[in-house]
Amino acid sequence: MVKKVCVIGLGYVGLPLAVSFSEFFEVVGFDINQKRVDELKKGFDITQEVSQEDIESSGIKFTCLESEISLVDVFIITVPTPVDKNNNPDLTMLIDASEIAGRKLTQNNLVIYESTVYPGCTEEICIPILEKESNLKLNSNFGVGYSPERINPGDKSHSFKSINKVVSASNEEYLELINQFYSEVVNADIYNAKSIKVAEASKVIENTQRDINIALMNEFSTILSKMNIRSKDVIDAASTKWNFINFEPGLVGGHCIGVDPYYLAHKAKNLGVDPKVILAGRETNNYMPEFIVKNVLAKNKCANPEVLVLGLTFKENCPDIRNSKAFDVIRELNLKGISPKISDIYINNTDNLNSDIDYSLITELEDYIDEFDILFLLVPHKEYIEMGYLFLRSLLKSNGYFYDLKSKFHNQSTDGSL
Repeated sequence: MVKKVCVIGLGYVGLPLAVSFSEFFEVVGFDINQKRVDELKKGFDITQEVSQEDIESSGIKFTCLESEISLVDVFIITVPTPVDKNNNPDLTMLIDASEIAGRKLTQNNLVIYESTVYPGCTEEICIPILEKESNLKLNSNFGVGYSPERINPGDKSHSFKSINKVVSASNEEYLELINQFYSEVVNADIYNAKSIKVAEASKVIENTQRDINIALMNEFSTILSKMNIRSKDVIDAASTKWNFINFEPGLVGGHCIGVDPYYLAHKAKNLGVDPKVILAGRETNNYMPEFIVKNVLAKNKCANPEVLVLGLTFKENCPDIRNSKAFDVIRELNLKGISPKISDIYINNTDNLNSDIDYSLITELEDYIDEFDILFLLVPHKEYIEMGYLFLRSLLKSNGYFYDLKSKFHNQSTDGSL
């Protein structure tokens, strides 16, 4: 019987999960980031995924001390799994978390991984660590499960409790236990995957599929731009067909779609398979910042343009800047000798911004009327949509160029978009 749960990793995935489980179990929330733990103890979530009221009422014991993890029945590991500078999987945090859980494992414990990995990683990398650190044996003394996270940052309509949950386990007995465990909290369907590898693969294919479909639309948009045709017009027309899938072109960043395909490609290469389509999609999407800057500067002939980049997070309506391609746009501008002004409604200081780029952060847009030659609306937060096209346009000089990446002001703007 489960009484106490420890969630290791308290980011966009771990915190909402910990708060949800706290309604039914005693929960310890562990993170190595002391600042993050201190903020959560005060009820503050910098990711804006969980309210102060929900954090404070959860009763979660937030800690960065292993000594405060004890008498746990279930460990859930939700640490980030990024890629390194060569786009190879960086499993450092996953390995560290496995070592922590392994040192605290006792008889009949469960360890469930939610971090995104390539198929086979849990069994090949994580389980041996758990056994070594605990001196226990899989299935004889403890069980392991894999349940891919599906948290969508900034999306308040698809919460942890309401999303269909895929679960898997090291044997049938533990699969039943994990199914029951998640069923206590999740109000949606629980799907039992055939194996841990199947569950791992289901996660990476979900995001790889989106990456490739967006890459197709991005490549399409580069073709259409040569003919001065807007992608939005074409997509609106094509969407009248019943089986057309409405993917839009854009910048592909974040911690999932821009990363997970590399995990699948890594595994494919290890198996002797050349993942041409997967890597072609990544190459296409990574090219878009360069294409956008080149395209806009070619249409605006100002020699030394004053530029504003509006929207820096990897997607709208959330403060997550991880792997945001807005910074790649800024880098491309820097290569052209342009140091832009940048602004984002969710960012008011430069503490967590990239230090390798040249920019000036501004917060009060009202102070910059008639200031800019080019405005890049890269991330259309709802607040910018509410400000309206006329206000955003007023930030430009009379002959300024308004680049509306996602065509949110399609019926008003006559300048550029994908």
